[in-house]
Amino acid sequence: MKSESRRRSLGKSPRTPAATGSEMYHCSDCGESFTKSHHLKDHEQIHTGEKPYHCGQCGKSFTRQSNLQIHERIHTGEKPYYCGQCGKSFTQLCNLQQHERIHTGKKPYHCGQCGKRFTQLCTLQQHERIHTGEKPYHCGQCGMSFTCQTNLQRHQRIHTGEKPYHCGQCGKSFTYQSALQIHERIHTGEKPYHCGQCGKSFTCQSALQRHKHIHTGEKPYHCGQCEKSFTCQTNLQRHERIHTGEKPYYCGLCGKSFTQLCNLQIHERVHTGEKPYHCGQCEKSFTCQHNLQQHERIHTGEKPHCCSQCGKSFRHQRALHSHQQSHTGQKPYLCAQCGRGYTHLSSLRTHKCSNLKPSDLDT
Repeated sequence: MKSESRRRSLGKSPRTPAATGSEMYHCSDCGESFTKSHHLKDHEQIHTGEKPYHCGQCGKSFTRQSNLQIHERIHTGEKPYYCGQCGKSFTQLCNLQQHERIHTGKKPYHCGQCGKRFTQLCTLQQHERIHTGEKPYHCGQCGMSFTCQTNLQRHQRIHTGEKPYHCGQCGKSFTYQSALQIHERIHTGEKPYHCGQCGKSFTCQSALQRHKHIHTGEKPYHCGQCEKSFTCQTNLQRHERIHTGEKPYYCGLCGKSFTQLCNLQIHERVHTGEKPYHCGQCEKSFTCQHNLQQHERIHTGEKPHCCSQCGKSFRHQRALHSHQQSHTGQKPYLCAQCGRGYTHLSSLRTHKCSNLKPSDLDT
């Protein structure tokens, strides 16, 4: 009712002469002023919650037609604003202007606390919240708070399941645009992040940073249970599931659960029969890349696992472990019938078969 009366009285909104002589239109809710009546009308929708402009593709609603037009470019892929320096294109003019500061090096916004400089005002405002601790954007579903609205909007996709960014090559969808950009490099083969130590290249910066820990030996992520350390946070999180027993990834077909998403994806191929990793030498296929890499050593003759005692080399790490028991005298495989121990599981199986009674064979 309040919004109806406001719309009817819009032409009678209080006006005062501006310093330039033009009339000003004032919001009766918050007092903000505008030089044009339609700007006031757009603004008032913030208070009423009205979103009259709807996307024909996904149904999302907006307070302004201009915001709808910008949003629709997600679906059409239109990027009408081009950088004259590098040719990169953008959906919005403001994004182009921000981008151009990469080339000019201009950082006009300064933090009063620490002096750090920024190319964008919004980035400065977000940064200042590090000092104040302010997190004004709250999730209505779980109550989690954020320093900026874009982070809240990204977070909310966890609850809605929305994946608005689609790969033009394979159709795969993503929650975040950055995830789509990284994925697209699988198709293009682009690896723009290079290690200064060994020259190895990576599709994303986080992968490069994890790799660098190999050279520095740094393991900054520590387990609180056993104090084991890791080069990246995701590896720590996976490790901690050993202590908690958590297996959050479930197979929809058989209900089996896994500690890691990648293990669930490999398992699901048991049901689908998919073997996406192909050997270029013999065209044999595998469910996971690790098995393909091990298989390829048959063709290359590579034996990367060496015994520190005698120097003998092996294709697989498990074969090295089995061999090392010949030096230690360890016999971990015990016969339940006679108690005899064996260094290899295969030897125990052979022993069991040779000692089978005819009555065992009949059953």
